[in-house]
Amino acid sequence: MKGSTLLALSIFSTTFLSFAPINKKYIVVDAGHGGNDLGAVYGNFSEKDISLGIATEIQKLNKDQEKYEVVLTRSSDTYPSLSERTAQINKLNPEMVISLHVNRSPQKETSEQGTEVFVQNTEASKMLAEKISQKFNARKIEEHNLHILRETKAPAVLVELGFINNSADRNYITSEKGQKEIAQKFIEIFNEY
Repeated sequence: MKGSTLLALSIFSTTFLSFAPINKKYIVVDAGHGGNDLGAVYGNFSEKDISLGIATEIQKLNKDQEKYEVVLTRSSDTYPSLSERTAQINKLNPEMVISLHVNRSPQKETSEQGTEVFVQNTEASKMLAEKISQKFNARKIEEHNLHILRETKAPAVLVELGFINNSADRNYITSEKGQKEIAQKFIEIFNEY
């Protein structure tokens, strides 16, 4: 009797543990612009498509992760307003928010290139910005009073992934290889966070 009771308890606890809810943490990736808002444009390339492509790749690479679930503010060519984005983010209460963008300088072609990171003034956001800056060898980290950074309660950064009017940056951020590499760097940051 004693043995069968122990066996029953063992089966119950194993079954119970396997169905116990996993407390996943959320990371929000905001693909900037969308819909009628193209963002920066160069030839046939637009910021809205590049940011969505990379956001989707991040979510795809993260799908088997147990630690974090990546949630996108948009998963298609739509334009949620900035207030809709931040309301969605704050309702979810994520660990962090990464807003993806593409830079453009005023010249037709520019020698300026590289990643830039914008942040609000919270310490957690600054720490996240520093991790991103190191991983991407960013040109700079700068404080900016931007809606998504100001109105989001979670640590948030806005990342300009490169200059659309710099041929080296443009070729990289629009290529399948480049987008996968960028997405992989974000996955590494999430795992180190």
